Amino acid sequence: MLLEKAKQLKPRQTEILKLICAQYTNKEIADSLGLSARTVDNHREVLLKKTNSKNTAGLVLYAVKYNIIDLQQSK
Repeated sequence: MLLEKAKQLKPRQTEILKLICAQYTNKEIADSLGLSARTVDNHREVLLKKTNSKNTAGLVLYAVKYNIIDLQQSK
């Protein structure tokens, strides 16, 4: 079931979520992926809705809960 929840995200959304968890700003994400900051903001809004999160902390909790990020590699 955990994997199914994480699979509801598209690959680009997962990529952006990982960068959010790595403390990148919208502008830094946009620059690294060749997108506009507004596009990244739109992705963030979709992520908040899909994960039922209220803020960035909720997105990080979701990523940890569903093993989207590995806390051991974050150190």
